[in-house]
Amino acid sequence: MVSPLRILSSAHLAEGPHASLSEFEFGLIVCHNAFSRWVVRCMRAAGGHDLAVTDVLVLHHVYHRQRAKRLADICFTLNYEDTYVITYSLKKLQNAGLVAGEKVGKEMFYTVTDDGAAMLDRFRDVRAGCLLPAVEGELADADQLSRMAERLRALSGLYDQAARAASSL
Repeated sequence: MVSPLRILSSAHLAEGPHASLSEFEFGLIVCHNAFSRWVVRCMRAAGGHDLAVTDVLVLHHVYHRQRAKRLADICFTLNYEDTYVITYSLKKLQNAGLVAGEKVGKEMFYTVTDDGAAMLDRFRDVRAGCLLPAVEGELADADQLSRMAERLRALSGLYDQAARAASSL
């Protein structure tokens, strides 16, 4: 019996137990890069010309449920370890007039401005026109997508734990 061809970038990692994990990791790499490119280009089409993927993700999260967010909350939710990356994005978004910061006690809370909300509305429109029509078959199954998202969150926990273990070596 011929074993299935694995599509991966690191054959040396696909030997032994859990060989399919290497195949998954390659899929994750390709998907991450495609998603990042999509987010930036979608935002560019919506008018956000100088925004990087992190900037776009931060803007979306700050707008989430339209509640003010602290730096720590943004980092935690988006799973960014380096706060300076998020701080830089927030400053960039503030300079663009898309996010406003308000100091409450010792902490800064961020909200999306009216211009930021309008840009996110345009992003949603571009997404609806360019991405959503292509979602069909199994990918259109809400339960399947939810299960995939659940698995990705579970795997992120495994990778976080492995990162902690590797840091102690």
